Amino acid sequence: MHLASNKGGRMRRRYHVLDVFTAEPLAGNPLAVVLDSAGLDAVAMQKIAREFNLSETVFVAEPRDPVNSARLRIFTPTTELPFAGHPTVGTAVLLAKLQAPDLLHGQDVGLVLEEGIGPVSCSVRHRRGEAAHASFDVPRLPERTGEGPSRDEAASLLGLAPDDIGFGEHGPTCFSAGVPFTFVPLASLEALGRAALSGAATERRAYYLYTPDGARRPHAYRTRMIASGLGVAEDPATGSAAAAFAGVLVANEALADGDHDCTLHQGVEMGRPSFIGLALAVEGGQLSRVAIGGSAVMIAQGTLEI
Repeated sequence: MHLASNKGGRMRRRYHVLDVFTAEPLAGNPLAVVLDSAGLDAVAMQKIAREFNLSETVFVAEPRDPVNSARLRIFTPTTELPFAGHPTVGTAVLLAKLQAPDLLHGQDVGLVLEEGIGPVSCSVRHRRGEAAHASFDVPRLPERTGEGPSRDEAASLLGLAPDDIGFGEHGPTCFSAGVPFTFVPLASLEALGRAALSGAATERRAYYLYTPDGARRPHAYRTRMIASGLGVAEDPATGSAAAAFAGVLVANEALADGDHDCTLHQGVEMGRPSFIGLALAVEGGQLSRVAIGGSAVMIAQGTLEI
């Protein structure tokens, strides 16, 4: 890490801003990555994340285990997270481009990022004429964390009619792959666009809304993530929710043993279209592996005087 003091005794700390889960600038989910976080405690990190006011800000430090690439702490504007997908993808792309640019032009680069959930193994690819792309195996398979709201309750929370809730075998559920989400299936793209949390939904809960994207179920879904109680009114792309969504698919779709790929299209209603690749493996009817992937582009860099 490269820290330098200014005359006031404050430190100059490098940062980059990337758009994640997109190959185009000014789309996807923006991410701030502070490269020089030595000497910052959790209170300072939270204040910096609030200053950036993006859905997540990452702070990079030396790894605890020297065989790993870096240690990450991830903050929303109001809280720290043990794991998140778009910070993992964006930070992996950034570190690979900064630390191994020549190697990256000829082959994939592997990194291991230490997060609150544990070590996360990533692979970064950057081919000529394409945006850099990172993928990672989810370190914790999704688990059901309780019963979701009833269809009537979900409709009331989202300003919808009960008939707007659910399709096929899908009803509201709760799953987590490190960060808990309430998953609410919607019957149509039109209902997805109309959904809005009521003023009564102020608890610290994240709602992930989804509906089949055309006739391509279970291979493509349109999604939204709203969590006003967590300081993120709506998120353009949510990798941790995509990871947990693999559990939703296995619970509600008749997925045969083997590998399955799915695309999640999020952020459309916000004007920040994002594409998340979700890969999962099923063995003996049980989920055995989940991987998340997406592109990222760097759009800004600078120095914090803190």
